[in-house]
Amino acid sequence: MQLKAILRYPLLFITLATLFGCNESKTNKTEDKVIVSFKKEGVLHLKKAESDSIIKTLDIEIADNDYETQTGLMYRTQLKTNHGMLFIFPDMDYRSFYMKNTKIPLDIIYIDENYKIVSFQKNAKPFNEASLPSEAPAQYVLEINAGLCDEWQLEIGDRIAFLTLE
Repeated sequence: MQLKAILRYPLLFITLATLFGCNESKTNKTEDKVIVSFKKEGVLHLKKAESDSIIKTLDIEIADNDYETQTGLMYRTQLKTNHGMLFIFPDMDYRSFYMKNTKIPLDIIYIDENYKIVSFQKNAKPFNEASLPSEAPAQYVLEINAGLCDEWQLEIGDRIAFLTLE
């Protein structure tokens, strides 16, 4: 009789663990239903330093307040090749980004107050919370899909020019 009582508790424990495990996976599926859409707020040109020729033109979203800067491209499931997010800061400083809650790999481009590229963090891994710092002070940061810096042959010294739609 005592043996039956002892065997009942592990079985109860396993049953409860299974039930709670199922509830957790349902929560994750609900989170994946959050969809953040791209909102075009400007146009940005990437230009070669030596010739000033346009390398690529992108539609951009602007992040210029605390909430937008902290959220960035978090929760996005995709970013088109001709899209990016431009972070605008009020001053020049060393910047550092991370990939918390960011589902897509990114290239992060650090740009100074003269619109010159000063540093890169290429192929930032999704969900990685490691610091991805600039190597020089920057006032602007551009995030694009991982691999595009190499594909477009961007280099330190290349420049950006942008217009906002507002």
